Amino acid sequence: MTTTSTIAVITGGSRGLGRNAAIHLARQGTDVILTYRGQRAEADSAVAEIERLGRRAAALQLDVADSRAFPGFAAQVESVLAGWGRSRFDFLLNNAGIGVHAAFADTTEEQFDELMRVHLKAPFFLTQALLGLIADGGRILNVSTGLARFALPGYSAYATMKGGVEVLTRYLAKELGPRGISVNTLAPGAIETDFSGGVVRDNEEVNAFVSSVTALGRPGKPDDIGAVVAALFAPGTGWINAQRVEASGGMLL
Repeated sequence: MTTTSTIAVITGGSRGLGRNAAIHLARQGTDVILTYRGQRAEADSAVAEIERLGRRAAALQLDVADSRAFPGFAAQVESVLAGWGRSRFDFLLNNAGIGVHAAFADTTEEQFDELMRVHLKAPFFLTQALLGLIADGGRILNVSTGLARFALPGYSAYATMKGGVEVLTRYLAKELGPRGISVNTLAPGAIETDFSGGVVRDNEEVNAFVSSVTALGRPGKPDDIGAVVAALFAPGTGWINAQRVEASGGMLL
């Protein structure tokens, strides 16, 4: 293993789409620093899987809802990089998130504020905290949602935050362009994971609805998204910049 391999930082990388992306990137030759909020065993399992693929991996605890922790987290990332003989990392995937399903009329300020801290404030200020550690010519990918394009009842607050993330992506692309850093948005459609209680995966009615409104006739699988992350971080795709890339199988066209 050489110190010239690429390195990715992935928030929420211990489970779900973040973990899947980490595995795809490891297969592509990328070392991974992932974060987890509370489940250390899941994080250790993800690290072990990455290491079985011959890549280096580290798991750092981080609650992205607490922006006060970001400077300390950046210092931890710097320490891991130093241990790997590096001072910069190449890719940042702002992935960590939570799901809240509530009708607009019933959404509470507490739900709204939590979604804002996790989905909008965190990508803004965590990226800011890590700017000095991102290599010139690196890449940032912010995770949004298909729900920022189409509207389904119950996701007004969640989708509002993701709409903000999509605007943030364009501003980051503009302001970080002089450093050669490209910034894009990845917007998954409905995916069979444990997100939002696993409703797409486990609720037959929801699964059937998603299939009926998706051009490819099924909900997405985690591998559908992890593969797109790897492609957007692959050599040769750095000229893609300031774009919203939807990976939904053609949902609600």
